[in-house]
Parts: sequence; C-alpha cells; structure tokens
Amino acid sequence: MSNNSILVVGGGFAGITAALEAAEVGHEVYIVETNPYLGGRVAQLNQYFPKLCPPSCGLEIQFQRIKNNPKVKFFTMSEVVSVTGTPGAFDVKIKERPRFVNANCTMCGECEKAATTSVTSEFEFGLAERKVAYSTHLFAFPQRYVVDAAACAPGELDALRDACPYGAIDTADAEKTFDLQVGSIIWATGWKPYDMAKLDNLGGGKLKNVVSNMQFERLAAPNGPTGGKIERPSDGKAPKRIAFVQCAGSRDENHLNYCSYICCMASLKHVTYIREKLPEAQVVIYYIDLRTPGRYDNFMQMVAADDKLTLVKGKVAKIVECECKSPILTVEDAVTGIKGEERFDMVVLATGMQPSCAGSKLPVELPVDDDGFIIGGAEMGVFAAGCAKLPLDVMKTAQTGTGAALKAIQNVVGR
Repeated sequence: MSNNSILVVGGGFAGITAALEAAEVGHEVYIVETNPYLGGRVAQLNQYFPKLCPPSCGLEIQFQRIKNNPKVKFFTMSEVVSVTGTPGAFDVKIKERPRFVNANCTMCGECEKAATTSVTSEFEFGLAERKVAYSTHLFAFPQRYVVDAAACAPGELDALRDACPYGAIDTADAEKTFDLQVGSIIWATGWKPYDMAKLDNLGGGKLKNVVSNMQFERLAAPNGPTGGKIERPSDGKAPKRIAFVQCAGSRDENHLNYCSYICCMASLKHVTYIREKLPEAQVVIYYIDLRTPGRYDNFMQMVAADDKLTLVKGKVAKIVECECKSPILTVEDAVTGIKGEERFDMVVLATGMQPSCAGSKLPVELPVDDDGFIIGGAEMGVFAAGCAKLPLDVMKTAQTGTGAALKAIQNVVGR
C-alpha cells in the first residue's frame, strides 16, 4: 500500500505553496529547509512582482496557513542525507543541525544583547555583520532566535544561556538524524545568485561600490543593513550616478550559458527604488537585450519614461575603481560602436540565477542538465518545482509549486 505523505525539500515560495496545496486536500506533508527560517529568497527581497509587495505581504499569509494546518510539519536547519525505496514507499534520512534555542523563545532579544562576537551576515549577503545570537529578519518564521555556537567565544554560549529570562537557550542541543517515510518527494531547493568572485573583468566581487542585484535588494529593504537607505558601501554616501550591468555572467559560455529570465525586470524594479529614495539620481542600464515577458512590457515602458534613466545597448567589458572607490566602466555602445569609459558612484551587477543544487551531489539520483537544473524525476516519484527546475519569477514559482503538488498527489493516490 502506498504511503500518502509527501516530503517537500526546500521551504521557499515554491516549497511552501506545494506543501500547502497538498496538505489542504488531506495529505500529511513534511517541509525540510536548510535555513533557520521559511520563505527562501523572497524573504530577502525589498519588493516582488507583480504588485511590488513587500515579502511579508505574501509570506505571512502562507505562514498563517502553515500554523493553522496540523498536516504540515516543517524542519528548519535540516537537509536530506539519503533517499532509499521506491515511489509510494520512500525512506528519507534527515539531518537537523542544532539551533541551541528551544520553543520557550519569545524573541525578547536578551541573548543578542549579551552576545559579544559578531560574524558576517549571510542574510545580508556580506553587507553587514550579525551577532552569534540572531534572528535574520523581523517576520522570520518560526519566530525563534538562532545561536551560532561554532562562532561563539569560549564561555559565550553559557553567558547567552544565563542572559535568557525564559530558559530558551539550550546549550546541550546537538545534531540529530531521523527518518521519514513518504510516498512522493517534491524538490524545491530554489536558487543562489551567481558568484561575483568569478567575474574577474567586472571586479571579481572585490570593488566596494560594485554590488550584486540581491545586495541592492537588501540595501533598499527597510529591514536591511542601512534601514532602506541606498548608500555606497565604501562611505555611506548617497550615490548620484548609478549603473546597472545586465547579464553579469549570464548568456556567457564561460559562466551561465542561459538567460536568467528575471534580471532585466529586477533592474527596472530597482530603478523604481532609486526614484523613490534618491529622486535626483541619474541611472544608466547597460544591456544586451531588455527582456520583459508578457504583461511586464507595460512596466518596462513606464520605467523607461523616467527622464533620469538612460538605456544603453552595450557590453560592459571591464570595471575598475578610482582612488575614491568610484567604479569606472569600460563600455562599447552596440549602436554607435563607440568604446569609452564612464565613471559612476555605484554599480549594480545583474547576476544570474543558479539552481542551489548546482555543483553539489544530490542525495537522490535526479537527472539534471549541464547547468544543474532538474529536468526529470517524475518516473522516480520525485517532482521538481520553482527555480530548482528553471529560472522563474515569484508568480510562476508558485504555479510550479501547485503543479508539483498535483503530480505528487497523483503519484501516491494512483498506486
């Protein structure tokens, strides 16, 4: 007899959507997420399409649905170690890393105040530091602190325990492994930004005032490292001239050989951030092609009407910096054929989307293409969703989550 429960690997927008769709028609669902929180990349955005909503707008509704549905169980700071068995009868081994904070946590923040050690914040893409006792963002779910015990100074973990008035710091917490028996698996492990360090000609991630598109999202976000102020990382000054470099590593046989679908729209969206926060700033977008699919073309036309925005069809060959840390771009205008240098206060690289599983061995033998996107698995009872499957925006990501849920349900019901 087939097991009717479903495992969802990845707790981003695709995974959450898939889990809820399956649970709300009666299936027991387990979500396994490697981060301390659910929400994936959407949680790191300032706004997302199509309505330019803050991420809390969509995610808090989903979190309420999870809270209200006893058929959804989730495990954060966890990963799949192995998958054995067959469709309808999988045995999945899960490893859960210690959080060192139990359910007594009220998010009072006393542990963070008591922490003395700071490390680079992964959530802020290196733009800020965090304490070893931390919460990534205000609407993080679950609402519980995390302690990075490996980074604690000697005796610091005990000091955090003593500072907590609710007995929420569990210094004895340890790694756990456990097994789940499920009938279907949905693989929704999402995406990661392409590594700027690989783009040597564009600064290799070493130029202070050259940031990625996701770093720019964090700079514009009210809960980001600057409180939503768009500032040069080198000196905190408001930039007066900002350049966007499209296809930074995308559509390039030496890096990502494909178009990441959302990068042009993301940069146009970023122009709206700039216009709101820096009304007088001049903006230039250097592009190969501006790709704004379907109804998004109307958005492009609206943004392009900005008289302080210049769209240049051209390839940025190189970025260096001057003594004041301002980036200098070497650009060839594809229309005029003129090659020249332009100086800006700040540059945003529209880096592409890589599947999170690219470059790593999956715990189940799924077929993937040369870029790491999952291109099959249905015959094995495993169904890909979201950006594990192909580059997508949030709306289409949710649609693939619904589709994967339907296929996963059919897989267990039909046996």
